[in-house]
Amino acid sequence: MDAAGVTSGTDRAAYSKAKQFMLSREPAGHLAVRLLIPDRLQPHILAGYAFASFTDDLCDRGTVEERTRRYAGWAEQVRTALDTGTARHPLLRAFLHTAEARELPRSWVDSYLVGAEVDLDFPGFTTEDDYQAYIEKLTWPFLMITSGLSMPGGGTQAFADSCRLLADACQRTDFLTDLAEDLRDGRLYLPTDDLEKHGVVRADLENGRNLPGVRSLLTATATAAHATLREATRIVAELPEEQRPLTRFVILLHDHRLRRARSMGAAVTRGPVRDNPIECVRLLVRAHRRTLNLPAT
Repeated sequence: MDAAGVTSGTDRAAYSKAKQFMLSREPAGHLAVRLLIPDRLQPHILAGYAFASFTDDLCDRGTVEERTRRYAGWAEQVRTALDTGTARHPLLRAFLHTAEARELPRSWVDSYLVGAEVDLDFPGFTTEDDYQAYIEKLTWPFLMITSGLSMPGGGTQAFADSCRLLADACQRTDFLTDLAEDLRDGRLYLPTDDLEKHGVVRADLENGRNLPGVRSLLTATATAAHATLREATRIVAELPEEQRPLTRFVILLHDHRLRRARSMGAAVTRGPVRDNPIECVRLLVRAHRRTLNLPAT
């Protein structure tokens, strides 16, 4: 924490809580941060992810009424903390310190708080435009208040635009790899226009039917995610050299997940896509290489 400029006992305790939260919630992600970025940035990146992930969890758990009430209280607490510069909640306190230290524009936090409301009672997507609006309102701000902390002031507009591409690719990948779990929770994140295009109805996905239309729908989704992921690789060149390994790892990990999803076919409707631990270790090693080549799909 010394390298990150975290000196006060209260702030150090808050950052320790953020670290513990991420270690418990995302052990692989925590390990990647510890191994792939400089010491001076690690507490800030973990604080950003802890804040955003905690907020995301509030939107996903409990009944609609419960999470709406809980989220409203949290959002008010966050906005008050941003206005006053103080917070009691340790994850919020660490994030406040990080936002100030990294000169994060408040607009990204405000956008994320508004965007997160969509997930309180998710209505589903009808069109690709609906999906892109979700990326614009929620996923892009999420990335800017987490990975975007690596660049002071949120970086250039070109960097922010590249972050949006990466947000799109990662989100579409997650919707595919988490399809079975989302369906069990009563949510479908694939646009219904896409289902109709392939002659698929929601019940086909909910019942895990191995139909040609289901397979073509899932392949098309993976292909779209892969295309955006390839375009998003430009972000690596926009980062300082010392910060590139973590972003390479994120891209390689999502490439790995997309390939596993493709190999599973319609089975992704019946169970989540799991990371291969051995392959993840290989990806950590590959992330240190200066070249980033995604093999053809």
